[in-house]
Amino acid sequence: MNMKSIIKVTTIYNCSLERAFKTPMLCDVSKVHTGYGIMPKVTHCIDDENWGKPGYSKKVFVAKSLIQKGGWASVDKVIERIEHKYWKIEVSDFKSWMLGFSKFTGEWKTTEIEPNRILIEYTYTLHSDIALLYPLNWLFANTFWRAYMKRVLENIRKLAYNHEPYAYE
Repeated sequence: MNMKSIIKVTTIYNCSLERAFKTPMLCDVSKVHTGYGIMPKVTHCIDDENWGKPGYSKKVFVAKSLIQKGGWASVDKVIERIEHKYWKIEVSDFKSWMLGFSKFTGEWKTTEIEPNRILIEYTYTLHSDIALLYPLNWLFANTFWRAYMKRVLENIRKLAYNHEPYAYE
């Protein structure tokens, strides 16, 4: 049996549709996932030559934190990409214990309300496999992870507004 905790946060970005769509996935991920509480900062990625294309993945490395020794942390894979509309990624193959979570599925949806006014719908599904931990998983997802996602939204907003160069095509 698998429990899914689904967390969704929304906001409006005042930038081009292209910037709102491409920035979260194609900019330097270390500027997106900057660490927060127990979540370590992403330092870099490898095996990422084709990142951004469906079916391709990258290995994600993190700094040392309270819950991780640092180094290779997980694999991110692009599941789906619909240009200027939608991304779906999977984070899995965790290299340290993640409270019983087996994988995360992230979705980034952009909807142009009007030029330079983009609705962002950012959703994460956290998949749990250990029934005994379901209450802790639910609490983690609905408190800490929701707060973390809001921080990520603001990091992406800054990068989009500052026209941060894309690290990938």
